[in-house]
Amino acid sequence: MESPLAVVNFGKSLLVPSVQELATEHLTKIPARYVRPEQESLVISDGAVVPAVPVIDLKKLISGDSMDSELQKLHSACQEWGFLQVINHGLTPSTLEDFKREVTELFKLPMAEKKKLWQHEDSYEGFGQLNVVSEEQKLDWSDMFGITTLPPHIRNLFQKLPLKLRDIMEAYCKEIKSLAIIILCQLAQTLRMDEKEMRDLFGDGMQSIRVNYYPPCPEPDKTIGFSPHSDAGALTILFQLNETEGLQVRKDGIWVPVKPLPNALIVNIGDMMEIVSNGVYRSVEHRAVVNSNEVRLSVATFYTANLDSELGPAHSLIGPNNPAVFRRVPVEKYIKDFFARKLEGKSYVDFMKVETRDDES
Repeated sequence: MESPLAVVNFGKSLLVPSVQELATEHLTKIPARYVRPEQESLVISDGAVVPAVPVIDLKKLISGDSMDSELQKLHSACQEWGFLQVINHGLTPSTLEDFKREVTELFKLPMAEKKKLWQHEDSYEGFGQLNVVSEEQKLDWSDMFGITTLPPHIRNLFQKLPLKLRDIMEAYCKEIKSLAIIILCQLAQTLRMDEKEMRDLFGDGMQSIRVNYYPPCPEPDKTIGFSPHSDAGALTILFQLNETEGLQVRKDGIWVPVKPLPNALIVNIGDMMEIVSNGVYRSVEHRAVVNSNEVRLSVATFYTANLDSELGPAHSLIGPNNPAVFRRVPVEKYIKDFFARKLEGKSYVDFMKVETRDDES
């Protein structure tokens, strides 16, 4: 008998043109729907010292004499930044290289082949954009390819991938899951949360992958590659496939560029972890900017709680002296509600706060 979760539709997005195709037309101006005059340009000024996203050594974190100090670094990074770069993360170099090659090839497919993997009106998976809820909505200067990877029984598009990509994505998503679980268990320690509660909540979590393709733009200062937002999941693990910079994190009211370290993975706290930690850790707004010369390619893997579980502050963290700041909802409903909304900063996690519900009732 088929699991009821296997037919779940997590959300949809209105179909939009391919920006990669637009970029081949040698435009001198971008179409009006991509012009974003409202985007803040307050970025670290030229010549200023750019604060660096904290770097965590996973090998030190899980073993060795410096384990406690690395745990404290992790705790501080999650509180002060919500972003970190992880080195010695354990993903095999061959897996990363093979995955990078096949993902790059995916965006080189002819349009006729891409159309076979295009979004349908009733699903977020495939080529397109996400969180487009109206025909008037401004668009980002990027294409994405979205796919659900774990657990295997809710896969839909996976079997339609080119065989080489499918095989390497299978290996990649398993290694990323292992890394996510290790980090989550370390976060249970830093939060003084019951580790079993963390494992029960995330042990068979949903994982999805979003490949972001940012083509060169003739007017990069007038648009945005990815609107400012925080991520809905618990952890996002980003693998940048080339050296083109573009990711920016909001820190103390200023957009700080993130310079990816060689062989590192960028990890950020999502809304779901802000909720589980009862606000101790905060998801942080981030965005992507584009440039006029270079393509940027990145792969974001989102890890969320088990679909049949309930999301809310960890039971082992709340009590008379630490009341719940967020309400409790089924994880499946939480994900569906996220996809039904336009991306607007941290509006979704704010919606989950207890006082929001009380104000609306």
